[in-house]
Amino acid sequence: MNILLDTHAFLWFVDDDPRLSQPAQALIEAEESQPFLSAASLWEIAIKISLGKLILKQPYDTFIPHQLALNGIDILNITVEHAAAIAILPFHHRDPFDRMLAVQAKIEKMILVSADPIFDAYEIKLVW
Repeated sequence: MNILLDTHAFLWFVDDDPRLSQPAQALIEAEESQPFLSAASLWEIAIKISLGKLILKQPYDTFIPHQLALNGIDILNITVEHAAAIAILPFHHRDPFDRMLAVQAKIEKMILVSADPIFDAYEIKLVW
């Protein structure tokens, strides 16, 4: 089963952060799960670093590829279909990264792993 990690879920998982819920951790680690990280999350992480809102244990270009490979996490690229769906997505909120994750989870029929309750407003499967 394919699962899409919200940015914080990815960061908390790779940092073994106790804020990651037990159900979320179990789903990510499940043998039948294939976790994905959106290209939008890669961009969000880079922006947060550039703004001084996030500090990684290693430089971005070392940390991200290492964690993806170490944890068997694939990248979900943004497609024309994903971008087109943003044009008709209801404005439950304005965060562009979260809006893309909602669209990608819906189109790709993935379970989204996120603590953000805003995703309850969208018609997607959510685990936290």
